[in-house]
Amino acid sequence: MTATPEQAQMFAQTFDRLVANVSVAIVGKEHVVRLALTCLLSEGHLLLEDYPGTGKTMLAKALARSVQGTNSRIQFTPDLLPSDVTGVTIYDQRRQEFEFHRGPVFHSIVLADEINRASPKTQSALLEVMEEGRVTVDGVSHEVGKPFMVIATQNPVEQAGTYRLPEAQLDRFLMKTSIGYPDHTATVALLSAASVRDRSAAVQPVISSQVVSQLAATADRTHVDAAVLSYVTRLAEASRTHEHVRLGVSVRGCLAFVRCAKTWAMTKGRNFVTPEDIKELALPVLGHRVLLNAQAQFDGVSVTDVVEKLLADVSPPVARG
Repeated sequence: MTATPEQAQMFAQTFDRLVANVSVAIVGKEHVVRLALTCLLSEGHLLLEDYPGTGKTMLAKALARSVQGTNSRIQFTPDLLPSDVTGVTIYDQRRQEFEFHRGPVFHSIVLADEINRASPKTQSALLEVMEEGRVTVDGVSHEVGKPFMVIATQNPVEQAGTYRLPEAQLDRFLMKTSIGYPDHTATVALLSAASVRDRSAAVQPVISSQVVSQLAATADRTHVDAAVLSYVTRLAEASRTHEHVRLGVSVRGCLAFVRCAKTWAMTKGRNFVTPEDIKELALPVLGHRVLLNAQAQFDGVSVTDVVEKLLADVSPPVARG
């Protein structure tokens, strides 16, 4: 059953309240906040590629506080073990039984900081919990609960001691974006309140964590016309045959695209997806799924260039009059 226009309007109003609330901590970055909240309400995970000190931890804290959730931060380093992420089973001699001690991944919003500094084995510890919402330790599965969102950050690969995430892990992130440095006005505003050490502490809850699941269910009922589904498919197919692309968008990427578009449409107060929604989300949803070949680097072609070319070459559906 498709969501009603009234439900779409209520969704948009709640979403705008969340955006304003999180923006108390993340000044001058409304678009990034909207993307992050869209990711949360689409029950997905966010990858941020950014330099240190741009507010990534603040974003995670503000999101968690806004939905009455919990948050944790995991600093990924080369010596971090998988059990440091998921938890470990320890034998309790007094009770004479094994007891599972939960790791930092058991929180509503988990900030995996500098994920591309850890070993592949530790990175893969996040894969099951990101995809399935649970971790398995010693053959026993443990649910992490809802809402659950991983915000992973990676430094630009040019920095020393970093390397690219494997394709399988990249594809599990719903979106990729960057916060970036604030503009001049926002920076001055931040500096004028330099005595405030943690801006997220002022963020008050807007909704409960249970409402997040309800909003996600409502967004999932957004109507997507067959012509829009065909548009997404044609974009993915074009990405696989592009001359500068080594690996194009997978079927999982298409599913992620549609899921995001449903939520994005709801944030605009609509209960249906338009081609414009697809265009607006193309870069954050497809950018990290389009892997370039050596020819692209030789020609000076970026992922943004490829995505823009795909949007220019693949014609969107035309509204029926």
